[in-house]
Order: sequence, then structure tokens, then C-alpha cells
Amino acid sequence: MKAPAFAYARPKELTEVLALMTEHGDNARLLAGGQTLNATLNMRLSEPSLLIDLQAVSALKGIDVQGQVLRIGAMSTHTEIEDSALIAQHFPLLTAAVPHIAHRAIRNLGTFGGSIAYGDPAAEWPACLLALDGVVVARGPRGERRIAAQDFFTGLYSTDLQEDELVVACELPLAKGAQRFAFDELARRHGDYAVVGIAATAQVQGQVLRDVRLAWLGAAAQPLRSTRTEGLLEGQTLNEALVAQAVQCLKDELPTEADLTHSAATKAHLAGVMLKRALKTLTQPATAA
Repeated sequence: MKAPAFAYARPKELTEVLALMTEHGDNARLLAGGQTLNATLNMRLSEPSLLIDLQAVSALKGIDVQGQVLRIGAMSTHTEIEDSALIAQHFPLLTAAVPHIAHRAIRNLGTFGGSIAYGDPAAEWPACLLALDGVVVARGPRGERRIAAQDFFTGLYSTDLQEDELVVACELPLAKGAQRFAFDELARRHGDYAVVGIAATAQVQGQVLRDVRLAWLGAAAQPLRSTRTEGLLEGQTLNEALVAQAVQCLKDELPTEADLTHSAATKAHLAGVMLKRALKTLTQPATAA
């Protein structure tokens, strides 16, 4: 199928984008990298009268440290994140996650903000944002809003973003100590969406974990953290008995949902396996990580 007819705008200023969104309302769609929107247009699942291309809006671009946070502009591509020295220095979790995202052609065009705004439960960036305790910066006609990642994702492809708002950036708090990370996902083929995946971070002293965050992708109807399991591990010395308790706690806590090829029980089992791997990775000596 072919996309329906639509008008096209390529504003250069964020104020122009907001004005067009206010004027056209539900009849307008934002074009970031286009990896999701182009497919829905071609299948006529989306039929806007106006397409607003964000590529020329410089205010939505850039990766830089501002005070105690690292700010990632919404129009930063997956490849720009992969190649960023600042990302590698402060948030290697993101660097590790990038190769799991689709394929090179898509990573060259797809954007960080587009992935966050879409809220796909099987996508990598939403789970990473949760694991890093990030904040979504949204802008609308009433001004700017900062939304904690924990509150941003509300359901299947559903977020706290209002209809007249867009994601302009995400902010990640810089770690106050040596932060370890683990990222892993299982996909049927490289580049496919994850069946189950985990993004984990923690402060580690020996075998003791603190400030533990375990975020999941592909397991449920939305990206989420397993906070009860985090609490069980917090401040405890990791050993086989504690790992077994954590896996059982995760099984009781994580609301896994079946997809076309995997049952909820299978996903729960896989999540337990991935939790074990992540905890092993987190507690490896820094030189071996």
C-alpha cells in the first residue's frame, strides 16, 4: 500500500513546531526518524493531513553534559549515541544496548526521542531510561514539563505525554560513584524485537549491591522495573541463596504477557535466567566487566 496524501512542513524552530501542532491538532503527525511512522503511513494505520518533519529543528539535537545530568536531544540518532564519547564515559549501558537495535540502516535514521515517545515495550531505550533513572523533558503550549521515566510509560504504546506535547530531550543523572551495568536481551534473530531483555545498573562493593535498578523490555505490556526484586537485593551480599530468592521474587512480581510465539510462563523463565546473568555481570571485577 501507499501512504495517503498529506501536506508537509519542515520548521526550523521549536516554536514553529508547537504552533503547527496547536493549529492542526490530531490531523498532524511528527516525523523524527520515521522508522515507525513510515510503516503506519504505508499501511494507512495513520492518515494525517500534515506531516511535521523535525530534522531541521536544531534545539532537538545534541548530546552534552549540563550540570549534574547528561542531556540527550530527542533527535539524536541511535548511531550518534553509539559513537558518543560522552555516552561511553558516563553511560556505557547505552553504548552496550545500541547494537541490539534493529540494523545499521535503521540506527542511522531512528531517534532516541522517537523511541521514547512511542513507548514500545520491546524497545531498548525505554528500559535503559528506567534503569538509569532518567527524566523525559516534554514541551507544549503550556511550557516545559519534566517527567520521571518511572511515571512516563503508562501502558501498551502509552505514555504520559499529552497530545499537544512533544519530547524535546531526556536527562540522565550522572552517577555519584562507580556504577556497574548489564544489558542483555533474547531475540529470535539479531535485529528483531526482544522476546525478553534486561537493563540493570547498581553500585557494587565486592558482592554487595546498592542503588539497584532492574528494568525489563519485552516481558510485559510496557517497559517497567521490578522494584520488589530490587529491594530484596539492595544492600545484600550476593550469593547463590540470594540469587535464588531474587529469581523467585521476580517470577512473582513481573507481569509477563504472552506474544505470538512465547507464553507468559516462558517469558517468566527467561527473565529469571537473564536476572542471574545480569547479577553475575554486575559483580564481576571491574577489570573483567
